[in-house]
Amino acid sequence: MTTHSIVTGGAGFIGSHVTDRLLKEGHKVTVVDNFSTGRPGNLEHHKGNPDLEVIRQDINDLAALKKIFSGADRVFHLAALADIVPSIVNPVEYFRANVDGTMCVMEASRHCGVKKVVYAASSSCYGIPDEYPTKETAPIRPQYPYALTKFLGETTVLHWGQVYKIPVVSLRLFNVYGTRSRTSGTYGAVFGVFLAQKLGGRPFTVVGDGSQTRDFTYVTDVADAFFTASESPVRGETFNVGSGGSYSVNELVGLLGGEISYIPRRPGEPDRTFADAGKIAEALNWRAKVSFRDGVKEILKHIDYWRSAPLWTPENIAEATRDWFKYLGK
Repeated sequence: MTTHSIVTGGAGFIGSHVTDRLLKEGHKVTVVDNFSTGRPGNLEHHKGNPDLEVIRQDINDLAALKKIFSGADRVFHLAALADIVPSIVNPVEYFRANVDGTMCVMEASRHCGVKKVVYAASSSCYGIPDEYPTKETAPIRPQYPYALTKFLGETTVLHWGQVYKIPVVSLRLFNVYGTRSRTSGTYGAVFGVFLAQKLGGRPFTVVGDGSQTRDFTYVTDVADAFFTASESPVRGETFNVGSGGSYSVNELVGLLGGEISYIPRRPGEPDRTFADAGKIAEALNWRAKVSFRDGVKEILKHIDYWRSAPLWTPENIAEATRDWFKYLGK
């Protein structure tokens, strides 16, 4: 029997890659996306595929979700609002999307008898950790509303799993990068910023001295983690999803090639992110496969995707991050 999977946020960056993987595995897939940040073009290569249905729908409409989820076997919940700055400026929207929306997803899953829910959590819940690599048992210290709402969403998923006996798994994602990462909206992830700057012939705006490191994890590895978690009988668990390494921004600039313009360090950002991925390796036999160098090479093959992305300069970054410094600065 064919497995029917729901992917909320399935037209987004990570969601579209999860959709790719599920279709490759022979699933019937329903994408639920309100296209606030997702792009129809991210699924264009599946046009005409009878196993894919795309529904424009906000996840806060519980009645609509119950109809859509009817008969579904698995739910991959990736729909969310991302980025730090807008979460500081408008926390209400973030609570509505990331907390209330997650509750609606879980309620629809409960009413429709879904057999597995896999949630896209965020490593931002750790804030500035005490130890590296960081384990799942590290203290939770969200530094801004985005991080808080993603953690509250995770708590909701695990609670619904506990109370209503829904098999759930939460994946805490570390610095996901790859093709189809977002090109529009507010100042955010480093790859989108740098790729637009490279296309525009502008210097890379490096925060601080560029020595800070990130656990850059390639998006197809992340999609593999979602699929692997959905196949496993493991339930009620939280797993870090990381690359097995931590790479400096200067190293990224070296791979991309270009001039640098340094901008001030920002409060609330860790000098390092580095997942301890031992738990997911042991429980699910999952490990990242794509090296950082190979992942960057793959992105550069598709760099034209970012031609419409905003071109950030030190001046407009300072304007965009003013509230960041206002609220998170000491």
